[in-house]
Amino acid sequence: MKGITGTNQAGTRSEPKLKEVFDGDFLIGAAVNPLTIRAQEALLVHHFNSITAENEMKFERIHPAKDTYEFGAADALVSFAGRHGMKVRGHTLVWHNQSTDWLFEDGSENLTDRGTLLSRLKSHIDTVVGRYKGAIYAWDVVNEAVSDEGEELLRSSKWLDIAGPDFIAKAFEYAHEADPNALLFYNDYNESHPHKRDKIYRLLKSLLDQGVPLHGVGLQAHWNLYDPQLDDIRTAIEKYASLGLELHLTELDMSVFRFEDRRSDLAEPTPEMAELQAQRYEAIFRLLKEYRDVIGSVTFWGAADDYTWLDDFPVRGRKNWPFLFDASHRPKPAFYRVVEGAQG
Repeated sequence: MKGITGTNQAGTRSEPKLKEVFDGDFLIGAAVNPLTIRAQEALLVHHFNSITAENEMKFERIHPAKDTYEFGAADALVSFAGRHGMKVRGHTLVWHNQSTDWLFEDGSENLTDRGTLLSRLKSHIDTVVGRYKGAIYAWDVVNEAVSDEGEELLRSSKWLDIAGPDFIAKAFEYAHEADPNALLFYNDYNESHPHKRDKIYRLLKSLLDQGVPLHGVGLQAHWNLYDPQLDDIRTAIEKYASLGLELHLTELDMSVFRFEDRRSDLAEPTPEMAELQAQRYEAIFRLLKEYRDVIGSVTFWGAADDYTWLDDFPVRGRKNWPFLFDASHRPKPAFYRVVEGAQG
């Protein structure tokens, strides 16, 4: 994976540990992959007490063909966590993306039927969740099922077309059967935007009203320097928490660009961007600490600026700098503001 340039020298870090700064508040996590657990090991071990597989537990990676499971990469991440005393969040069991075609087909490239799809889902969950029973404490069971726009509650997908809307409830039921002790989450983005927030709330309430074993909601928190507003984040937290659910921030990063900003001329963030990012991170972590009684985990979708999914997205060829640590794994001004804000 290109772009990872930071050092990996154990024992050279002296800054405060994020996991200790927020000890007693919530877990501090990072999304990782087989390369970053090596290239960023010293950083990860120093600061984080939880990890999430960035891609290695998604359907297409772990179950690429009907009778084929590939657990090597996922096993390596779980083993890394075990060696370093970290917890593991599982991500993800049901998603409209990164699922292989065979799952939805009957063998002749036609769509399969509801019963077959649900049977395949149950088998997948039994196998994957069962393999990591006791090692993974929480799962993102269903990911991004709510539609972004309009009045439709659920986004169009093969899951919905074939199995109907109760594919969501079935996934949670299967996961709970496979590991009754695991915390089970619904996970989505734009979770603090009022329109989608209210739709996510509707879905969560309907699942709870049906007695579905749903324990929490994952706020992806792919935010930027300007959006969403702190008041919208606060309102979302309070609305989801009113259902009695545990909240996790599951994929936190802080793009230095507005989503609609298509500029690609920067080799590094401007001083203004760095200052705005520091202010923004400090304010957000102050807010999260206010709700530490309902927030159990805050996971960054990466660890340092040398590797982020935001490179090339949504603008090809553009670098982004969304984390508390720079491309050489050094703390940025935003890191120190977060620490000072937490201790103030």
